[in-house]
Amino acid sequence: MQIRKIFTQVEDIHSEAGRDASTPLRKVAVVAVVKNPFAGQPYREDLSDLTEASAAIGREITARAVAAMAPYEAVSYGKGGVVGLNGEQEHVVAMLTTVYGNVMREAVGGGVAWISSYTKRAAPGEVVQIPLAHKDALYVRSHYDGMEVFLSDAPLPDEIAIICVYANRGRLNARVGGIAADEIEGVDGLR
Repeated sequence: MQIRKIFTQVEDIHSEAGRDASTPLRKVAVVAVVKNPFAGQPYREDLSDLTEASAAIGREITARAVAAMAPYEAVSYGKGGVVGLNGEQEHVVAMLTTVYGNVMREAVGGGVAWISSYTKRAAPGEVVQIPLAHKDALYVRSHYDGMEVFLSDAPLPDEIAIICVYANRGRLNARVGGIAADEIEGVDGLR
């Protein structure tokens, strides 16, 4: 797919509610803005071309995200995308299937949990909220979080913005119970 641009957003949170963190919470988002080959076209049943193309796009942006996480390792993740106004939401969903999700997992050395995602159709200038969850167990409440990503000039009507987000830890001061990250057991990503 034709890539118009790729950009990275990094956020480091050092304190919350007046309490400094021993390890900052780093969130990294990388966005690829690509040409939508189906924009403005009539309904098309088969969107597998988009799904297949998502692997290469995913490898490019996840490598950048992992590099931007340094010196930290990613322990939670989320994905999302926005399709331009001449496309349909299903176009961006086709790029965020298991094919793309597996690339995200591989980039961080694995992960068994379902990857939270968000998609919509919109014009440039949107702020997209990408949900985050622990990469190995969905029920680790401390890692329920998100990252806001500002899409200043994307997507144009004939584009798709594909987003990957990683974080190095759970929320600062997390204290609402649930399974702790060091209590994860099993292989199903649930517990």
